[in-house]
Amino acid sequence: MELAWLEDFVALAEKGSFSRAAEARHVTQPAFSRRIRSLERWVGTDLFQRSPQRITLTPAGLQFQRGAAALVQNLEHLRHDAREAGGRETATLHFAATHALSFTFFPAWIRQIEQRGAIGPVRLLSDTMAACEALLLQGQAQFLLCHRHALAPIRFEPNQFESVVVGMDSLVPLSAPDAIGAPRWRLDQAEGTLPLLSYTAESGLGRIMAAHHVTDRAPALDSVFEAQLAATLLGKAREGRGIAWLPAGLAAKDIASGALVRAGGPDWDVPIEIGLFRPVGPHSAVAERFWNNLPPVNA
Repeated sequence: MELAWLEDFVALAEKGSFSRAAEARHVTQPAFSRRIRSLERWVGTDLFQRSPQRITLTPAGLQFQRGAAALVQNLEHLRHDAREAGGRETATLHFAATHALSFTFFPAWIRQIEQRGAIGPVRLLSDTMAACEALLLQGQAQFLLCHRHALAPIRFEPNQFESVVVGMDSLVPLSAPDAIGAPRWRLDQAEGTLPLLSYTAESGLGRIMAAHHVTDRAPALDSVFEAQLAATLLGKAREGRGIAWLPAGLAAKDIASGALVRAGGPDWDVPIEIGLFRPVGPHSAVAERFWNNLPPVNA
């Protein structure tokens, strides 16, 4: 049995597709498929149900999943501890952050922390919410920076991860303006349907929107475009394709310039937190010092 097989299993269970999982693991699909088959032969049963639409876990796979991600994480921790004991510990802080926060919140936030005292080298990995969760679970990042909402919990076991609030944001319904600067699409529109630019189910913000049910209040909304990334929906909203609930921090410049305007009042907003997650357990001295010296929100 090889550690790479476990990492492959975790990737395929997350992605639900051999092609996407192979891409995430940076191997060819035939090689990835052979490694999954090798793992199933080692276990002695099929772990995945294969179909043209999506790859799903068998009952045996669901049982195996309960321990596989934690085992990969524990092995990464063991490697980290061994490196530290051997004097090879690096001072670099490794972050995974969703695309929206990587471009907007993270740069100013990390500068604020650096002004309070040197923190050493920083490495930022920017990806989708699901990919960032995987990076943290696999030990490739020490911290995860993401939007969060109480109704849409992160996919982590609560006893294995801890978090703090490092900022506040909100999802705001926005539309391109018409010729006189009013919203082209309004949530209080009396007649007709309203085109909705929505997040996919895999998106972290999509999970929040689905859990909050804010769009249920406007039955005339009709989804005309879906994307994982808020930046993609931002571009479509600018083009006048419909209404999008966008992070206020991401859309701030477009709102200030008038390129986007509110499609509804503040009662349509979805308040969200910006959270920083890390695994429970021992960390390097550099990571512990960083965590313990985080500034209070709005400091």
